[in-house]
Amino acid sequence: MCYWELMWCFTYKCQWKMAYFYADLLSKENSWSKATYIYMKAAYLSMFGEDDYKPFGDDEVELFRAVPGLKLKIAGKSLPTEKFAIRKSRRYLNPNPIPLPVPALEMMYIWNGYAVIGKQRQLTEGMLEVLVKAQETLEKSPANEFSVDDLCVVKLLQGLCLKHLGQVREAKENFRFIHTSEKKIKYDHYLIPNALLEISLLCLEQGRTEEALKCLEMAKQNYKNYSMESRTHFRIQAVVLQARAAPENGSGPEVSGVL
Repeated sequence: MCYWELMWCFTYKCQWKMAYFYADLLSKENSWSKATYIYMKAAYLSMFGEDDYKPFGDDEVELFRAVPGLKLKIAGKSLPTEKFAIRKSRRYLNPNPIPLPVPALEMMYIWNGYAVIGKQRQLTEGMLEVLVKAQETLEKSPANEFSVDDLCVVKLLQGLCLKHLGQVREAKENFRFIHTSEKKIKYDHYLIPNALLEISLLCLEQGRTEEALKCLEMAKQNYKNYSMESRTHFRIQAVVLQARAAPENGSGPEVSGVL
């Protein structure tokens, strides 16, 4: 548990080598989810810059390719995090894989990390800087089958950072970009209901309860069979309960940090 928490602490600080170090320890000393740990090792290696020295002897492509073969079933069911990691890793099975843009930061969203760094402006600004550079890289790259999905991943994470920095209008623009790109998204369908969920949280904080509930209803009813669906439904239900308890067009309620 300490290694896991330390891995995320260094992720929040964008210290990829130290985060990798603890993911590596987890992969060797803990059997909870080898697939997740190996995925995180690969994710951190892929966050290194082109000029960064990689002293570990591992290759991120080979690590990503190993992830699907490490799936674990408990009582006949796979762990949701493993299923997510395996699905994201499959693009590396191609002989000439197109890299994931920010896999460590995407998994950080799955584990609610943006609510943590949102309490520290410096960490949030540092994360946003990484995401802006990732978007610039995507925009300079040739278009491919993953282009829209990858851009929407970055937009979702940028929106979270902007929200915590108080740039609400810009945050909502990022989330709405994902919703309007719905028909162009090929693989990462989880992005759309989660973008609607994030819009609803912004509306709720602004006291626009009716709009929040409409977004939540869309997120719940219009999308099925996407990654981490149970987690998203849990969050949706928690926000619905808060929205129904909030006065319409009044001052926004304090939205729980776990959301």
